[in-house]
Amino acid sequence: MTRALRPDHRLTLLKGGGAMFPALVEAIVGARAQVLLETYIFEFDRAVLAVAEALEQAAARGVTVRVVVDGVGTGDVPAEWQQRWRAAGVQWAVFNPARGWRLLFPKRWRRMHRKLCVVDGETAFCGGINLLDDYYDPNHGELDQPRFDFAVRVNGPLVADVHDTMTRLWARLQIAREARERDFEGALKAVRAAARAGTDMGTAEATTIAPQRSTESGALASLVLRDNVRFRRSIEGIYRVAIAQARSEILIANAYFIPGVQLQRTLLRAAQRGVRITLLLQAKYEYFMQYHASRAVYGVMLNAGIQIIEYEPSFLHAKVAVMDAGDGALATVGSSNLDPLSLLLAREANIFVRDDAFATELRAHLIDAIEHKGRRVDPAEHGRRPLFTRGLTWVAYGLMRMLLLVSGKRY
Repeated sequence: MTRALRPDHRLTLLKGGGAMFPALVEAIVGARAQVLLETYIFEFDRAVLAVAEALEQAAARGVTVRVVVDGVGTGDVPAEWQQRWRAAGVQWAVFNPARGWRLLFPKRWRRMHRKLCVVDGETAFCGGINLLDDYYDPNHGELDQPRFDFAVRVNGPLVADVHDTMTRLWARLQIAREARERDFEGALKAVRAAARAGTDMGTAEATTIAPQRSTESGALASLVLRDNVRFRRSIEGIYRVAIAQARSEILIANAYFIPGVQLQRTLLRAAQRGVRITLLLQAKYEYFMQYHASRAVYGVMLNAGIQIIEYEPSFLHAKVAVMDAGDGALATVGSSNLDPLSLLLAREANIFVRDDAFATELRAHLIDAIEHKGRRVDPAEHGRRPLFTRGLTWVAYGLMRMLLLVSGKRY
């Protein structure tokens, strides 16, 4: 059980790396004692170099700096930066490293997909923005328009929750490293450190997000995690509760939208009771399975009156939602897609917020994208798709279901 939405939070919505990276650098430059950072992708290039340099300089002046990157999203830190960071005193770890044939094993499919940072236990960042330049994609090269994504800067009680979960993951990674090196004394020390780190925050009951007003002392907010042990269904569960409670409007922007049966039913029931639902989804081709498998759910959504808008200017990487903006609104910003990889296999982190001003600001960005930067999917046109296109959809969807079967997951 998670802590309920709590007051006393100051939140700053950050759109894209153009807003996120300077805010992150500013916080790191001002760090006095500790910087903890986790990211799926850390691309040591372009706009991100300012972050890498800020981490280096913080460590050099005596700040404890710990960085965790994912073994698939980032892989090894480049040799030059390994040398620079080591000289400065930056500590880093790679989560579940995997290469080549090792990726055939289901246990290697578990990824560290969350994007978190805590500075001095006072300021936290959470969202979907990788440490990757907005105008560059590792698989597709230069981008004409910036990637569409969000993060949030947080000051308030949940910063301690973010710190706890990051400290705990770091300790677990040290246990694994010491065990691999047969340093059992070191592993025992790491176990003790993990025990001192406290417990992860995670799932929530329906009462956790019951309609309330934000208070004069700040926004109501909560950190919700997804992992492979205690909190396997936490983020999906909160989404389902929030959708079930929505009264007038639901806006969801999600890069990879392949909801499971239960989440689909929750959306359809909301549409049936008259809630206006708009999905802002990916238009550009990025990965075969995600691109085509997501279209397998278009028909049932469109038939229920749910509007689907495909974002066209660049890659949509956002994982955000707003419900009932201006009327006891609930919003979320985080790393979790609504697809099997995020909801069943990856470590994810979302912040859920009940605050009308924050939700209204996020909604304005989504409405602008929907009205000026997206293409509405016409139900009739979707129904007339060529047979070959339909075939690709069901091949991709079937492949996804087969991989879930192999991994032992039900969706």
